[in-house]
Order: sequence, then C-alpha cells, then structure tokens
Amino acid sequence: MNVKTDSAYPWLTSYPPNVDWHAEIAVHSLPDMFDKAVARYHDQTCTYFLGKTMTYGEIGDLADRVAAGLQAQGFKAGDKIGLLLPNCPYFIAFYFAALKIGCVIVNFNPLYTVEELEHQVRDSETVAMVSLDLNVLFDKVEALIASNTLKKAIICPFADLLPFVKGLLFKIVKRGDIASPETSSVKASLIAYDDVISKGQNFTPATIDPANDIAVLQYTGGTTGVPKGAMLTHANLTANVQQVTLWFPDSRDGDERIMAVLPFFHVFAMTGIMNYGLSRGFEMVLMARFELEEAIKLIKRTRPTILPGVPTLFNALMNHPKVAGADLASLRYCISGGAPLPLEIRTGFEKLANCKLVEGYGLSETSPVASTNPPDGLIKENSIGQPLPQTVMSIRDLEDPSRELPLGEDGEVCIFGPQVMKGYWQKEEATADVFVGEFLRTGDVGHFDEDGFIYLVDRIKDIIICSGFNVYPRRIEDAIYEFPPVEEVTVIGVPDEYRGEAPKAFIKLKPGETATVEELLAFLKPKLSPIEMPDHFDFRDELPKTMVGKLSKKELRDEHVAQTSEQ
Repeated sequence: MNVKTDSAYPWLTSYPPNVDWHAEIAVHSLPDMFDKAVARYHDQTCTYFLGKTMTYGEIGDLADRVAAGLQAQGFKAGDKIGLLLPNCPYFIAFYFAALKIGCVIVNFNPLYTVEELEHQVRDSETVAMVSLDLNVLFDKVEALIASNTLKKAIICPFADLLPFVKGLLFKIVKRGDIASPETSSVKASLIAYDDVISKGQNFTPATIDPANDIAVLQYTGGTTGVPKGAMLTHANLTANVQQVTLWFPDSRDGDERIMAVLPFFHVFAMTGIMNYGLSRGFEMVLMARFELEEAIKLIKRTRPTILPGVPTLFNALMNHPKVAGADLASLRYCISGGAPLPLEIRTGFEKLANCKLVEGYGLSETSPVASTNPPDGLIKENSIGQPLPQTVMSIRDLEDPSRELPLGEDGEVCIFGPQVMKGYWQKEEATADVFVGEFLRTGDVGHFDEDGFIYLVDRIKDIIICSGFNVYPRRIEDAIYEFPPVEEVTVIGVPDEYRGEAPKAFIKLKPGETATVEELLAFLKPKLSPIEMPDHFDFRDELPKTMVGKLSKKELRDEHVAQTSEQ
C-alpha cells in the first residue's frame, strides 16, 4: 500500500515520546512467540487458578503433550478445533497445542445456546470441541454430537485443575455438577483427556506461513446480523501483541501480574491478556467466571498490577461498598475496552485506585486493538486515543467511503494495519463490503482532532433518526452519566409515530440513591438539545450485560419489540 507522508498523519504531531509509530513489526507465528516465552520464563509462574499455580515450563510441557496427543488422534493442519472453555490452564495448553500442529482455533462462548453453537460449528466447519466435564458445558457438547453437528469432543476433568485437596472435595461436594462422559449416549465420539496427554511430547510441528495461515476464526458479536468468522492470521495476532508491547514500554518483562477477569474466548482477552501476557512473562490470575464478590477477593489476595476490563467492571468496583483505595493499591495501570468508557467512570476509578485507566478501541476484525490512550502523557476526555504503531486510521464520508474527510468532521472510522484480518470465513461478499481499498470499515462514526486523537460519536447502526436528524445514543448516555445518582445507563432508539424514532434511556441508580424523571430532566435540559432528550426513562434494578460484562442493548430492543407487539 502507498501510505501517505508523515505530515498527513495528525497523530504524529503529539505521539507519545517513548513510542515509535514507525517501529518495525516482525512477522512470526503464535507457536514461535509461545515457545520463546516458555524458554525465557521457564521457572516463573505462568498461571494462578483457584489456588493452584503452574510455571511457564509446566504450561509449555502440557502444550507439547497435547500437541502430540492431538496428532496421534489424527488431527492435522487446517482442522478447526473449537474451544468451549472458561479461563483455565486447559485453554492455554489446547490453544497453542492445536496451533503447533497447524490447526485453526475457533473460540466459542460457553453461554451460547445449543442453537447458537450449532450455527457456529457448521459455519466454521469445526471438527472437534474441547470442553470440561461439567454438566453446564458437557450437556451442550453432547447435544451437538447427538444432532450430528459435531464429530468429536475432548473432555477435560475440571477437578484436575484444582489443588489436590480442593480437587478431592470438589468431586465429593460438587459431584452433581460433574458429567459422566463414560455413560453418555455419544461416548463413542468422545476422547478422554488422559488419552490425549498420554502420547508424550513427540509431535511433528507444522510449517506455518504466518502472513497467510489462519490461526483463529474469531466470530463477531452478531449485533448487526448473523455472526461472521473473522480470519485472523498468525501475523495479525502476533503483530497486535507487538503493537501493544510498544504502547506500554514501562511494563516489566517477567515482573507483572495481570488479572484475567475477561474470558479468553473474547478477542480482547485473547490478545490483551493471554497472548500479550505470555509474551511478556506475566503471571496470569485466571477467573473461570466473573463474579464481582469473588473478583474483589481475588484482587485483594493476589495483588495484580494490570487489570484489563470493560467499563462496567470499573464502575462496579468503584461503587462497591467493600472496595477501598488500599484494596487496589497494587494496580499500576488498567485498560478499558469493549465499550465506550464514560468520563465519570474513568475519573472516579482513577481517583479511587490512584492509577491510570486508559481506554482502548478495536474490533474482532483488528485482532483487536487499533488505538488507545497513552498510559503516560496526554489523555483527552472521551477520546479513544491515537492509532497504535504502524496503524493508519482514516475518517471517511458516510455516503462515499472512498472520500477522506478533513479534521473535525464526523465520518466512518476506517483502519489499515498489520493487525487487520484477512477477511470473513467463506463470506466473499461480506468481506468485499467491509473493505474500501485496503482499509477496514468499522461501522463506527467519529472524527480526529488536531492532535490526532479520535473521538467516537456512535455506531452507524445505532444512530437514532429523529425527525430526519442523526441522534447519537453515546452523547445522551454521557450526559446522563453526569447525573450523580446514576450508576449505569444505556440508550436505544424506539419507534415513534411523530418523530420516526425517539431515544429511550434505561437507568440503574447507585445503591441507596433515588431520583425522579423530573429531576433528571431538569439536570439534562442544559446538556441535551430537545431532539436528543429521551422521551422515555426506565429505571431498573439491573441492566442486561453480555458475558464479557458490556451493557447489552439487544435484550432491551427485543423486550421493547415484544411489549409493543402485545399492545
């Protein structure tokens, strides 16, 4: 691609002085990255999971044994291996073992219904699924095999992940939660974990072309239609790890503890915690399932130095009565992604924790990180920061995406860089639609300021058209967050006979707080134009969230449609 001269990139005028945007990004594979980390940090702690630790050497040994076992079972380069797993050492071992023999990883959300899993298995052509012997997961795997959707599954024993005494107690106390694969009607299609790891360490590594070979099929969230598999190559994923490493030069190799609250099946955690953490020799504190009370206990017990999360996590910690600044004193910096970070949450959490909370931005299609605010230096309110090294971001006309817009004008955010996906799996038309030249169209609306900081206005699909005017839910949400009693808010567009669409706000108040619609309207009147003012305010005890913890508009839209159809 013929990139422009440096003067055409506004971010370079105020780029962090300790970050080189022009830095070379090496092309290599994920197994190479993993093996180098195992060799360098061999005797250091790699994972902490429910009280049990494993070193880098132990994780590396397990991955090699799994790779040998997978190959002995007949799996080969190009096969799609699905991971239906929570955060745990099995996820890391099977992820890198499958990649070592040339397989492609397909990440699955454990909270998906069987129907949702069926679609993804068929679309991705997944041949085998790796999961646990817990009923909550095994029942879904069993159903997939029974319906002839899935050919094989490898079932791993959860109790083996626990310290010895905890494992024994789990088998006794939680035996009702443990599945019995040996008595299953589909047992002929099941592969025991012991049969995989008993083959030793000898396997034939695949010859990997990092720039072209797919490492992961990462399915998009499906909020704007049927989920699509983003084809992320080895080069895409290792490039993004290098970019994030360059952006955080003060991180200490082999001397940080990163907390894995976010699930590894989500692209943010896969790159930003697992791959990045492994490459730097960090200790990863793994949570199998996010529970706020347990997360607080784990933070106090393990004293993490880095905490990646979504805005709702930081908001919950900030407003929890049992969390004090001393409990968060070990944190050196926190990274927020996955959803817009309201200013009130950022400033409030930073004041409590006395550490930087930086907002990043990306998509499944960009492996995922494209831009972020600097951990040191200039941070601008409500900005998603500046492009990462070797990443070019461009604002394009909403009607003609081939036309680049000047600074300050709102348009579609488009991205070019080594982390941008190869395309969508078996969807040539969708791939063609999402690219303009070599730039990925994000579907997000935003603009640059004179210093090359990017501000998102909203998603193209989420724009509310009120009487012919574009109304952006994020602007309304940011204004409502400034109202002191509010803890969480999300805004959707609902049909309106007069205006076509109207904003509707769903609000959760902080514990012990009260507020009326009249008080909120009086607060918002000087902040929002009449056309932006919501017609409806719905106060709730809880707002729906995704498994990652992001506020979810989908359930609220579906609920509104159902209520309307009943009237």
